[in-house]
Amino acid sequence: MNALRSRLQFRVALGGASAVCLALAAGLALAADKSEGKKFEIAEGKFNLTAPGNWLAKKPRTFIVETEFEVPAAEGDETPGRVTVMGAGGSIEANIDRWRAQFTQPEGADEKDASKVEKKKIAGQQVHLVDLSGNYLDKPPRAAQGVLRENYRMLAAIIETTQGGKRTGNYFIKFIGPAKTVADNAQGFEKMIESLSAK
Repeated sequence: MNALRSRLQFRVALGGASAVCLALAAGLALAADKSEGKKFEIAEGKFNLTAPGNWLAKKPRTFIVETEFEVPAAEGDETPGRVTVMGAGGSIEANIDRWRAQFTQPEGADEKDASKVEKKKIAGQQVHLVDLSGNYLDKPPRAAQGVLRENYRMLAAIIETTQGGKRTGNYFIKFIGPAKTVADNAQGFEKMIESLSAK
């Protein structure tokens, strides 16, 4: 009887250990999926970038957007962030001025602190990095009215793509969302832009 009980206890223990191993393996696989990132292309496939693995690829809301991601909302935020990727015309300065005009500042806030622009070279390409914050007028193209979203932030990159000495167009990557959600994912956005590589 004791021998039978011992064998049963051994099988139960073995089964429990297997379940733990399977759970750990599943967790590691999930972590690997999140760390791998999501590759996408710009400039008709001439360049690659890699988005964070926990961003959700979405069908673009409008036809002018080539690639779109939903960024998980930070704790306390009800709305997720949105990342859009597209090629577009117009001067770089005009586009940045248009983005600035979409933000207003609460009374007493310093507008200089709410608007930052810098330039750097990545993979041989000129990249303009923009950081804007304040109350954001969320207004789709050609819409009569928009929605004012308080305490929002935008991180953006304008990539002037060239290959073989020839310009292949400007590409605009924008990350817009509640300030906390954007802050929590700012490092992921920066790494995505730094991942730019030519094919």
